[in-house]
Amino acid sequence: MSDSLPWDGYYPRPRLMRGEWLNLNGSWDFYVGNDPEKLKIMVPYPPESRLSGYGKRIPDEADVTYVRTFSLPEGFRRSRVLLHFGAVDQTAEIWLNGCCIGTHEGGYTHFTFDITEQVKKENNHLTVRVTDHLSDKRFPYGKQKHKNGGMWYTPVTGIWQTVWVESVPEIYIQDVKVTTNLHRAEFTLALNQDADVPAVLTVNTDEGPANIPFEGGKAVFDYEKAEAWSPEHPKIYECTVRAGEDEISSYFAFRTLSVSSIGGISRLCLNDRPYYFHGVLDQGYFEDGIFTPKDPESYRNDLMLLKSCGFNMLRKHIKIEPDYFYYLCDVIGLVVFQDMVNNGEYKYFRDTILPTLKQKNRKDHKLNRDPETRSMFKQTVKETIDQVSGFPCICYYTIFNEGWGQFESTEMYRYVKSLDQSRFVDSASGWFKGGQSDVISEHIYFKDPVIETGSLPYVLSEYGGYTFRTEGHLYRPEKAYGYGAYKTKEDYRAAVERLMEEVILPQVDKGLCADIYTQISDVEEEINGLITYDRQVIKVNPLRMREIAEKMKAVYEAYSL
Repeated sequence: MSDSLPWDGYYPRPRLMRGEWLNLNGSWDFYVGNDPEKLKIMVPYPPESRLSGYGKRIPDEADVTYVRTFSLPEGFRRSRVLLHFGAVDQTAEIWLNGCCIGTHEGGYTHFTFDITEQVKKENNHLTVRVTDHLSDKRFPYGKQKHKNGGMWYTPVTGIWQTVWVESVPEIYIQDVKVTTNLHRAEFTLALNQDADVPAVLTVNTDEGPANIPFEGGKAVFDYEKAEAWSPEHPKIYECTVRAGEDEISSYFAFRTLSVSSIGGISRLCLNDRPYYFHGVLDQGYFEDGIFTPKDPESYRNDLMLLKSCGFNMLRKHIKIEPDYFYYLCDVIGLVVFQDMVNNGEYKYFRDTILPTLKQKNRKDHKLNRDPETRSMFKQTVKETIDQVSGFPCICYYTIFNEGWGQFESTEMYRYVKSLDQSRFVDSASGWFKGGQSDVISEHIYFKDPVIETGSLPYVLSEYGGYTFRTEGHLYRPEKAYGYGAYKTKEDYRAAVERLMEEVILPQVDKGLCADIYTQISDVEEEINGLITYDRQVIKVNPLRMREIAEKMKAVYEAYSL
């Protein structure tokens, strides 16, 4: 097993880049439970995946242990050393050179430890012990289930994003928050400690670099020649921030989001103009790596396929991706509707049968009442927004999906708005309309969708899901899950095109603001993707899909405020 892999050359945090860093992906020693046998695993692929080199299920609630040694490169000459984990599912305990340096709960968000006091120049012994509490519904779990099948998928355990270290000065930049309109960008600088150090922002413009000093941790860049970011024109501006002895490279974009009434109908707007969001559901699963694709370019291939089909948006469905994914969306030009990752108990009768029978108006203040479960969900929501809100592509948050873990949606809507007022917020996608929201959000699968406009913009947040069995490219040939089976590729393509062109397109003018087709790829038994799970076969005709998308776009181009 080689020590290198395709993830090595990609800086894990494109919005806060430094020069002195070391990637710890590659071959690690690996132990399962109390078994003393030393195995090998390839990080960052989850153990259950083929790419990990292990490729087996982890027994319920069993610990897994990762071990490796590393030495610091010559370039690490600054004062402090940080150890970063992209994501570890689910409870991680980290040891370095015999010292426990910390723990982390939750399987989807970044975490960092300052290891300056424990790290040595050479032969550092790093141990990561992980337990996946999938049966404990306090923790976010998304679509993972021990007994996978249908809409539930193979669980992942342990490290599934990049592990890396970097060298920083004693006082260093922790984050730079940016809020923009069409001509102004406001930057907020966060350091690791309270300190009065000189700081300056440098923005690269067509006229040359613009230098703006930070005052009281704030810097404002006014630029009348600013070009707005959109999927059609994904303009980003590169910049650097220097604070004391630290310097990071970053980027940002000018864009706005708002709601306006057009002819008495509420519409979503991008950059002060009505904009139609045409997208797909993207669950981020891969046949060979489950949560983690073989390489970052696999993300790019998916995104470029969407662009070739005329889509301008994707809904990242109850999963949080590595930062590089959102960076690609920024530079390629795809809006992201970002889901929060659900926790709490899913109940088939309550969360599937009753809504299917149209009983969707159930109040949610008594649902999922366990205080620890609610607290963990709120914590993960905050971590998620902190992690992704710096990416211009993020335009929309979905808090709850189809009742899974739902509670007090009005309270949660206000909580999300308190963390980020600049994005649209969908408090309940699909089922129980518990309270306040920026949109009407419906899932319609078993009939042709027909919208009912109201006082809020209407988003068809899931529909379609048509299936076609692509022989030789099936995860489990004897089983299939989805809606509306078609026996030939020609019939399947005709059905998808008819649905979008004859059903969805006429409703765009009537008030439909966004549509999200299920889904970009097959996932295990669920074979309703536009491409197969192994990404080898494209089921749709990109040219015809793009033609339909252009017709949707033309409807909105006729609107003005």
